[in-house]
Amino acid sequence: MTALPYETLTPSDDAMWSAVLDHDATADGTFLYGVMTTGVYCRPSCPSRRPLRTNVRFFAEAASAQAAGLRACKRCHPDQASIAERHAGAVSRACALIDASEELPSLGALADAADLSRFHFHRVFKALTGVTPKAYGEAHRAERLRGELDDGASVTQAIYGAGFGSNGRFYAVSNHRLGMKPSDYQKGGAGAAIRFAVGQTSLGAILVAATDKGVCAIQFGDDPDALVRALQDRFPKAELIGADAGFEALVARVVGLVEGSADAADLPLDIQGTAFQERVWRALRDIPKGSTASYADIAARIGAPKAVRAVAQACAANPTAVAIPCHRVVRSDGALSGYRWGVERKRALLQREAAI
Repeated sequence: MTALPYETLTPSDDAMWSAVLDHDATADGTFLYGVMTTGVYCRPSCPSRRPLRTNVRFFAEAASAQAAGLRACKRCHPDQASIAERHAGAVSRACALIDASEELPSLGALADAADLSRFHFHRVFKALTGVTPKAYGEAHRAERLRGELDDGASVTQAIYGAGFGSNGRFYAVSNHRLGMKPSDYQKGGAGAAIRFAVGQTSLGAILVAATDKGVCAIQFGDDPDALVRALQDRFPKAELIGADAGFEALVARVVGLVEGSADAADLPLDIQGTAFQERVWRALRDIPKGSTASYADIAARIGAPKAVRAVAQACAANPTAVAIPCHRVVRSDGALSGYRWGVERKRALLQREAAI
C-alpha cells in the first residue's frame, strides 16, 4: 500500500478514510474519526465495524471530537494513550536513562524505568528499535568514545569517559564498534590498512574502500581523483592500499549492486554512526529491492515516529551508497527528495530496481 502522508499537518480526507478502512495502526495518533450517527469517536485502527463514509468526520484530537458532542469508543479508548504510544514512551524513558548513565544500566533497572517486566521490556525495546537494550547501550557508549577521541582526550580518558569502566570491557567490543583500534582512530586511521579502488558504473565513478572487517565506504562521484582525496581526508594517516585482484572482485560485486544484478544482504560492512543512525541504517537494509518507504515509515519502524527529520539526516550521513539503500526512501507522496549522490542517480537506481 502506498504510504500515507501522516507526517503532514493536514492529511487529505481520502488518505484518512483509507487508513480507517485498513484499520491502519500506523495512523493512530495522527487523527481521530467520529461517527455522527452513533455519537462515538475512534482511532483509525479501531476494530469496530466500519461506518458509512457520509456519517464520518475527522478530528485532529480528542478535545475537538468531544467539543462536537462525541464520546470516546469503549473498544479503542481514543481518549487514552494507545499501547503503541505507551510502549514508545517506555522505550524513550529507557533510552534517556542509558544516555544519562555513566555505566550501562542493568536490564532490571531499564525495565523498572519503563514500568514493564524484564522479559516484556526486552521484547518491546527490540521490536521498536531493532536492537537489544545492550546493543543500544554499546552503540551509545561507542558514540561517546568517538566524541572523546575527536576532542583530543587520551585513549584511557576516552574509555572511562565513555562509561566502559575498564580497559578490558572496552577492548572486548572496540573493534566491532570502531572498526580499528581507538588509538588508530584518534590518529586519523594511523596504523589501519584500508584497501580501495575506483570503478566505473553506468551512474559514474564509484569508490569502494574496506578494512579487514568489511566495506567502510561506497561513494559515487564524477571525479575519481576527488573521491580518493575525500577518502584520504577522512583517514589522513591510514595506510591506503590500491586494489589487488581479490579486492577487484569486491568492487565488481558493488558495481553489480548499482547495475541491479547483485544483492547487498550478505555484503560485510564496517561502518560507524551514532546509535540513532545505526538504527535507521538497519531499517533501510530491510527495505526490499523494488520497494520504497517514506521517512515517516522509517521513523515509525524504529520507534521514533516524530523523528522524521532526524531520519532524513541519518539517510544523508550514510557512508555506503547502495549497500545501505537510502535511495529507497522517498517522500510520503512518492516524490524523490534529496540524495547525497544526486537525485538523478536516485531515480535511476529506483527505476532499474522496479524493472527487476
